[in-house]
Amino acid sequence: MDPEGPVTLRTTKFISNRLLNRRQFVLTVLHPTRPNVSRSELGEKLAALYKTEKDRVVVFGLKTKFGGGSSTGFGLIYDDEESQKKFEPKHRLVRNGLAEKVVKASRKLRKERKNRSKKVRGVAKSKAGEAAKKK
Repeated sequence: MDPEGPVTLRTTKFISNRLLNRRQFVLTVLHPTRPNVSRSELGEKLAALYKTEKDRVVVFGLKTKFGGGSSTGFGLIYDDEESQKKFEPKHRLVRNGLAEKVVKASRKLRKERKNRSKKVRGVAKSKAGEAAKKK
């Protein structure tokens, strides 16, 4: 990916959403000499454009047009970190480094544990729910 080359940002349908403490817009990115532009780079450019912190800018849903040279996506600029943590979906908070990823066992393993614990009653349920011992 060539980091050089001109990148033009255009924002359309710009709305100031007071209920969610953010500004939201459709983002059109023109990048004729590059295959695409990273979300972090777009965040930096938008932060400079709208005079805000780079951490408050969220860019998502980027789709590169067939043939390249142009991409469209969606952008949000939150007024403060508190409202960003309150209204932003967890997966996007994790992506932006504002939340920790919840690590859980695989779906199959969870189902197997559930079914093992169904077969016993009482205190033994917690033991049955744990991983099976290797012989």
